[in-house]
Amino acid sequence: MLYAFTLKNGRLNRLTIEADTDLAELSPVWIDMHGATDAEVAHVEQSFHLSLQNPEHLRDLEASARFYEDAGRLHLRSDFLLGTESHAHSVAVAFVLAENTLISLHEEDLPVFRLLRLRMQSESGAIENSRDVLIDLFGMDIEFSADALEEVYADLGRVSRSVLNDTLSDAQAREALAEIAHAEHVNGRIRRNVMDIRRALSFLLRAKSLSGMQIDAVRQIQQDIDSLDGHTAFLFDKINFLMDAVIGFININQNKIVRLFSVVSVALLPPTLIASIYGMNFEVMPELHWRLGYPFALVLMALTVCVPLLIFWRKGWLR
Repeated sequence: MLYAFTLKNGRLNRLTIEADTDLAELSPVWIDMHGATDAEVAHVEQSFHLSLQNPEHLRDLEASARFYEDAGRLHLRSDFLLGTESHAHSVAVAFVLAENTLISLHEEDLPVFRLLRLRMQSESGAIENSRDVLIDLFGMDIEFSADALEEVYADLGRVSRSVLNDTLSDAQAREALAEIAHAEHVNGRIRRNVMDIRRALSFLLRAKSLSGMQIDAVRQIQQDIDSLDGHTAFLFDKINFLMDAVIGFININQNKIVRLFSVVSVALLPPTLIASIYGMNFEVMPELHWRLGYPFALVLMALTVCVPLLIFWRKGWLR
């Protein structure tokens, strides 16, 4: 899909694009492409005389190589968070600031981009040029990350109540470990994306192409990033604590099983000794001449089992 927008009174107006339209002549403030075809990418490249690379191919590059200036155009590659449920992952987005036009290219449609498109088409804002669009995208991604952190807080809160207030079974422990692992995955994604946005904003400041108000907006976003860093660090500590607590409950459950086998083994030692002695069948053994010899041996074996078990029960080892 290819979206092109012009700016009027701080509001984005979507343009209708034909196959032979020269996009540069329309002077769009923002061209957004997600899942674009080769023909759409070639159309944009031909209109602005540039080369667009698939953002996924830029993942293996060093971070310093993802932000650069070429022929007066700023090239950036940043990650944006997509989803916080079963499959949270990052989507790479390639940006090109070509004079007064922002070009964005990504494989999947992102909620941040959809929200900005809808918001700027329905209401007037403070957008004056393409750099404002880029800064707003970064700012909204930080807000989306903050919302995702709140969801992680809520998930860990449910895990805390189940772990710390109830006796944890093995099945409940497996569920808790799965939720904790998911929370760690989302928290790690958020921390990585936030770090990537911080580097992108630092590059914009170093490029010295922002106005005073835009620099203030970037500074505000950087302050929000600093606050999110503290939250993610706290969440990592909470995740580690809950992980240790769940593993502790698993060890306790395993120790109960081992203790039960140990108690049974100790309780069965005396009757085993008696059975081995009476099973020797020597001439002097009473069971050969005494009619009650074998019943006496069985009763003695039962008593030697009951007495240790009673002692263990009184000590609470069987509870």
